[in-house]
Formats: sequence, C-alpha cells, structure tokens
Amino acid sequence: MATYKSCRAVFFALALLALAVRLIQLGDRPMHTDESINAYIVGEVIEGVPYHYDPQDRHGPTLAEITVPLLRLQGVKTFPAITESQLRLIPVLAGTLGVLLFGAAVEVFGFIPCLVAALLFAFAPLPLYYSRYFIHETLFVVATFGLIFAGNRAFQKNSLASALIAGACAAFMLACKETAGLHFFALLLAAALCHLWSTEPIAAKTLFPRRLGIASILAFVIAGLLLFTWGGQNWQAPLDLVRAIPHFAIRAEGQGHQKYFAYYLRLLASGWSGKVLGVLALLGVWRSVCSASISATPLRRFVALYGVLILLIYSAIPYKTPWLALNFWLPMALLVGVAVEWLWLTWPTFPQRVALILAGLTIGALIAHDSHHWVFQDPADEKNPYAYAHTQADVLDLPVRLGQLCQQEHLTRPRIAVVAEDPWPLPWYLRTYSRVGFWQPGQDPGKADFYLTTSDVPTNMMTLLKPYRSEFFGVRPNVLLILWTPPIIGKP
Repeated sequence: MATYKSCRAVFFALALLALAVRLIQLGDRPMHTDESINAYIVGEVIEGVPYHYDPQDRHGPTLAEITVPLLRLQGVKTFPAITESQLRLIPVLAGTLGVLLFGAAVEVFGFIPCLVAALLFAFAPLPLYYSRYFIHETLFVVATFGLIFAGNRAFQKNSLASALIAGACAAFMLACKETAGLHFFALLLAAALCHLWSTEPIAAKTLFPRRLGIASILAFVIAGLLLFTWGGQNWQAPLDLVRAIPHFAIRAEGQGHQKYFAYYLRLLASGWSGKVLGVLALLGVWRSVCSASISATPLRRFVALYGVLILLIYSAIPYKTPWLALNFWLPMALLVGVAVEWLWLTWPTFPQRVALILAGLTIGALIAHDSHHWVFQDPADEKNPYAYAHTQADVLDLPVRLGQLCQQEHLTRPRIAVVAEDPWPLPWYLRTYSRVGFWQPGQDPGKADFYLTTSDVPTNMMTLLKPYRSEFFGVRPNVLLILWTPPIIGKP
C-alpha cells in the first residue's frame, strides 16, 4: 500500500488537472438565476453597500466573503467590471481543494479509495458541473469533508488543533447554507450508530474527550459569529438566522421545486456512467458496513452510514434541486473507491488485474463522454440533467442588441424599465446600464427608452406598448422575454 508521502505527488498532479479542466470555457455558460443573485450581492458589496444577511432565499455570507477579496485582488472596483469567470473561480478553487483533501485522507481511508474518489470528484460530470457554478454547494461539500476528516483526526489522535479545525469547518458549513443542520444530524446519528455497532465498549469520556468537545464548540461559535456578522459588522445576522427557521420548514415543502422521493437516485444514475457508479457505490456500502469485512473500518462504516442517512433525509424532503445531489457525491465517491479496492484485492492474478484495468478505462471513457457532453458541449440544454431551469443562451444576445440600439440612437444613459414577476438574471445582464428599474406586473414603470416584459404583458401596459416594436429572447425553458422598442428607434 502506498504511503501518504509517496502518493502526495499523485494527488497534487490530479488537483492541477482538475483545476485545468475547470477553467476551460469557464465564462461561456449563461448565468443561472441563482448565480446572478449571488453575483448581485457581491456587486453591491464591491461598490460599498454593507452586506446584509437575507435568510429568506440567499443562504449564508461565506460565498460573498471569499469572493469579494479575490475580486479586489484582481483590481475589480465596480459591479459592471465583474465577469462570469472571475466569480466562478471561487467554486473552481474549492473543487480543486476537494481533490487535495482526498490526498490528505489517504492515511485514514486508504490509497485506492481516495485515489478513485479524487478522480471522480475531479472529472465526473456532476461535481465538475457544479464546481463551475457560482453557488455555495461546492464550498459546502468541501467544508463537510474537512469536518469529517478533522473530526476523525481529533478523536483518533487526541488532537486539539484538529478539534478546532473541525469546529471551524462546521461553522463554515452553516455560513454557506442553513441546511448544514441536516448534515450535523446525519453525522451525529452515523457516529452514534457506529458506536452502537462497535463490539468494543468505549467510555463516553474516551469517545468524546471533554477538552476536544469544548474546543470544537468554541471554534464553531467564534468562527460562526465572525462569518455571519461579516467580521463583526452586522450583529443582526445571527438573530435573523434564528428567526428564519420557520421559513426553512415551509420552504422544505417544495415551493414549486417539489420532486418525487427517488429523484436524487435517478439523477445520480443519469448518463452513461451513472448506473455503473451507482452499483459500485452500493457494493462499497456493503463492504464498509459488513462487520466481517477487512474493508469495514470504523471510519468507512461511518462514511457509509452518513451517506445513506443524508440521501434518505434529502429524498424525504419534497424540495429538491439537482445541485443538492453534490452532497451525496462525497460519500458516494469514497464508497466507489472502497468497492474498487475490494475488487482489486480480490482478483490478484494478472489476467484478473488486466480485466479490472480495462473495465476501469471503459468506465473512465463513459465518464469523460458524460462530462464533455453535459459540462462543455450542452451546459444549458433543457435535456441536461444538471441544468435546472437554466438561463438560455438566447439571453446573451439581449445586452448586445440593446447596445446596438443605444449606439444607433446615440443614447449614452438609456432608461430601461423591466416589468416582470421574476426578473432574474436580468440584473446581471443589464449591470452595465446605470438607469435600470424593476417593477412587478401591475405597477406603473413610467416613461422609459426601452421596456422589458415577459410574454404575458401586464394589462396596464398594453395600450402604452401597442405602437412599440417587439423582439423576443428566451430566458428560461418556456419563459420568453420581450424587448419593446419605440417605433422611431431601430429603424435604418
């Protein structure tokens, strides 16, 4: 078995490859609505607006807290100057860090499982797709990995530093997404089940050394307060988080995003490679949980139980979106690695090893096909299982067309009125215009050089827009946007 020191270079090389792949065409895919909302928050902070934690539908401050300094290091000073590639660099770096963490976990989880998991995390379509997405999920998953790794190290080696890191990782998770509570529950339940499963009785004070518990709790509280209050600038944020708990319970009911129980299983099994990886993951669960198996170490059993529990919890909640499946990819990738390790050790002869290598290359080719197709070739296609209510490429032509019309009519500061119930991602794509207003249907936007509405034109505007010329742009599947231009504008 390769030692940690000898395999360090392997994971470092994998991380560099993962970084290189993630940087390809990073800014080409249209900005999803959630990405544009996060970008707008960052843009306000860049321009000096104090950050305000909004727990209703904006999640925690971590993504913005990390992104703003990185943008400032690149010389960005205004919202219009921000680019898609600059924003998506944060999840790209987080995904790369995740690959490196698998290398750090070799000494406790094994070389082959960590190598396979790192390969999957680096190049499989689901983690590759969402680590190029300006949302919180990749940061959240990496922090979860840090919590598991540091927590295990703290109790195995009685390490105070690891306990502090574990507490900080837990705070980072909560400051990413409020759903961290579900993961804390699953992790604690998995630990309790592993304790009950153990054939060797362990005293509570040995299992949970008091000083380590206190240290991790203090690290969690201090790091959490620093993150949620934006370094002490907004002490209202922790109270807002507590007050928003009823909202999270209501949101879990679906709010238009409800799916059937097996949605995530079907998503994980999508593509040419998904079903094969799913079968291997099930084999990994069996090998990790089976008490008679050499593969069934306490940590592996814990990861298997956590993976099953968190999948069941998310599947039972009606609210479902595809990027949440990334939460299961961490344990799934490690469990696939456990299965591969077992097959490798069980089939030791030369012909058997050749067969395994050929099978691995075939699976790798299937993964490469899926990643190329869904991540790079058709990232916003309606048939893409990861492109959920995604912004269509057609909307990229809207700012170009507006620029042409403004140049033609010598409009340096046009007034643009957007009337739509859900205007996102237009605040992102119209960020270069200083006079843009947003109104709900039924409100009076007043006089403007251009109007933008959805296809269901508000009744109060039909008379106003009757002489205007209309141009259509696809925003999302089954959602059209209309650019209304006065008759005298746009004519040769």
